[in-house]
Amino acid sequence: MRFVLMVSLCVVFVAGCAVGPDYKRPAVETPAKWRLEEPNAKDLANTAWWGQFNDPVLSDLIGEALRQNRDLAIATARIDEFMGRYNVARADLFPQVGSGTSVIRKGLTKRAIPDTPDSAAMPYSDYQTVLNGSWELDLWGRIRRTTEAARADLLGMEEARRGVVMTLVSSVAGAYTDLRHLDRQLDIAKRTAGTREESFKLFTLRFERGLISELELRQIESEYRSALATIPGLEKQIVQQENALSVLLGRNPGIIARGVSLENMDLPAVPAGLPSELIGKRPDIRQAEDELIAANARIGAAKALYFPTISLTGMYGVESAELSLLFSGPSRAWNYGASATLPIFNAGKIAGQVKTSEAVQQQALFRYQKAIQNGFREVEDALIDQNKSREQSAIQKQQVDALKSYAKLARIRYENGYTSYLEVLDASRSLFTAELLYAQTQGNLFRALVNLYKAMGGGWDVEAEKQIKNR
Repeated sequence: MRFVLMVSLCVVFVAGCAVGPDYKRPAVETPAKWRLEEPNAKDLANTAWWGQFNDPVLSDLIGEALRQNRDLAIATARIDEFMGRYNVARADLFPQVGSGTSVIRKGLTKRAIPDTPDSAAMPYSDYQTVLNGSWELDLWGRIRRTTEAARADLLGMEEARRGVVMTLVSSVAGAYTDLRHLDRQLDIAKRTAGTREESFKLFTLRFERGLISELELRQIESEYRSALATIPGLEKQIVQQENALSVLLGRNPGIIARGVSLENMDLPAVPAGLPSELIGKRPDIRQAEDELIAANARIGAAKALYFPTISLTGMYGVESAELSLLFSGPSRAWNYGASATLPIFNAGKIAGQVKTSEAVQQQALFRYQKAIQNGFREVEDALIDQNKSREQSAIQKQQVDALKSYAKLARIRYENGYTSYLEVLDASRSLFTAELLYAQTQGNLFRALVNLYKAMGGGWDVEAEKQIKNR
């Protein structure tokens, strides 16, 4: 008992000792401000930014995705997996206690031991019930470092799940706005094809009466067929977009409900934030840091293998040749002790493990630094994308308005005999192309803002978590 007490006191004194480097967050150079400052940026942390589109259907689709998406379900299950791994690693910090019961039938023969009395040679039973325990004293911190690494892995998986949430919400919003801009382009194509079909029928009658040449008729037909040929391609893209969005929603491919049209959808505000805040917001950066913490802790676990492993063991139980006397009488059995093992020669095995863990830690450090730089790049790209998309959209709208006036004036000039129908065709062709490009740019602007919210990272994932918990 005195031995156990002395060892316990030793454990108290060295409990804070753990070999290997303690983690310190690496210094990171962050820009003071973004290259492109947005004067209309707003602080929108902890808000469901997708509500700014003012489209209830989009909000419903995002809620459905958060409840049903398979990637998110996989990420959630991964957290349970790493929670189990953490519990396994942490369990080694505590004594391990077990029990056992055995019944053994024994006997000797006279030939085996000639001088054995007959009574001893007779077969008999041995009944035994014991409690046994063992405890590895974590003097050098190997178990604590392993537990630290497992905890960092668990936190990293939680950040990975949050990253899936952010990607999922952004993907649904982006896919929906892409779908709406394709819808808009299809409406333009069908309207243009319908108008040109009426003109083609009218000019066919004129050609049959000899009022126009076949050359003029075929030019009109060509423009009609050109608009008509645009429709199948857009319809194909719409179906494929619906199928992709269905998978994000956790559904089989099918039709997606529509809400507000693209031109009536509100643009979300530009979120405000400083570059220095990005490190604490983005889940991918936080996950990379958790991986660095885990790798750093495993260096200590590897270095601890150089030192002795000391364990306490003990057993207490009862043993008897008669089952009825097992729990009564002088049948007690017990032992306790300690063991120590020290590696002397292992052909560089431990040194190899230490070198491996140090190399893994360096890789994790570089991935962490790369994740931060990539985060800065994505924000900068999204800021310039939405800014220039706004400018492009405004210019294209002016172009569409100008071409509408041009097409109207060209038709008036043709009807009054001042020009040929080629001028009308040219105006119509230019207007059709400009309208399609304008719808695409509007969709790109929505997509750029979605990417900006994703790139800026945190805050709004709190609202997404609420919808997940309510599923």
